[in-house]
Amino acid sequence: SEIRRWMLENDWVEAIVALPTDLFYNTGIQTYVWLLTNRKPAQRRGKVQLIDASGERFWRAMRKSLGSKRREIPDEAREEIVRIYAGFLNGESGASDVARIFDTEDFAYREIRIERPLRLNFHASDERLARLADQKPFARLDASEQDQIQLALRGLPDQLFRNRDQFDKALGKVLKAAGLKIGAPIKKAILAALSERDEEADICRDKDGHPEPDTDLRDHELVPLKEDWRDYVAREVTPFVPDAWVDETHRDARDGKVGRVGYEINFNRYFYTYVPPRPLEEIDAELKALETEIAGLLKEVAR
Repeated sequence: SEIRRWMLENDWVEAIVALPTDLFYNTGIQTYVWLLTNRKPAQRRGKVQLIDASGERFWRAMRKSLGSKRREIPDEAREEIVRIYAGFLNGESGASDVARIFDTEDFAYREIRIERPLRLNFHASDERLARLADQKPFARLDASEQDQIQLALRGLPDQLFRNRDQFDKALGKVLKAAGLKIGAPIKKAILAALSERDEEADICRDKDGHPEPDTDLRDHELVPLKEDWRDYVAREVTPFVPDAWVDETHRDARDGKVGRVGYEINFNRYFYTYVPPRPLEEIDAELKALETEIAGLLKEVAR
């Protein structure tokens, strides 16, 4: 993506040609030819031509395949590709059923980070107390210290807390009553062991009152560079997850703006042709014909 970004932002890409698959001996993957120049004609500046030369009219099957190489591009197809490319150079629109012209920014996006709030419940059940032994800070304590903390935690109310602050207060009371002082790593271990994610729980907040993000719910969206990310989020994110927000510290290293810039060129997106499904009547008729054929074959076998 960074290589694509450099070439496109410096306006070096004149055209990209998608070639047919199965052209090369060791691979059947599709190949793309990038036409680069640092001397673009005025009419092509800021523009990129995509040519989809992957269709059947641009290749023919070889009489004898060589490994994965089963196709070749005939001379007349090469000439057509060159004509399409040269047409835009000579002032034509450059667009056709297999060619389209784009601004360089049409391929650019900003990857924004979507956060959702952390919601936890807490319960000092036997099952959750047993999980405390798996927490590394707690496991490093002496056995006697572990026993003292476990005993104190069993003094917590036998209820499900859906508010972390309320549970924190209850935890502080039982530890104080037991005469125990614990450090931040041990407290963090206790909270981790006794908690579970709960969509019905209150949002966990930091000391400044800001919602804490749930890293398990973190997502990323690719916003077209030409669109303001705020408009995109209001349309594509907020209606579906109202409590989500954008992490505005996730910024591009080069321009410093929210969201990291990337470039993606997807030929399928630009040259997709809808093929309607076959009518159900036609499929049903084929199935019935096959059933009749299979029944006939079974009769032959049974004779």
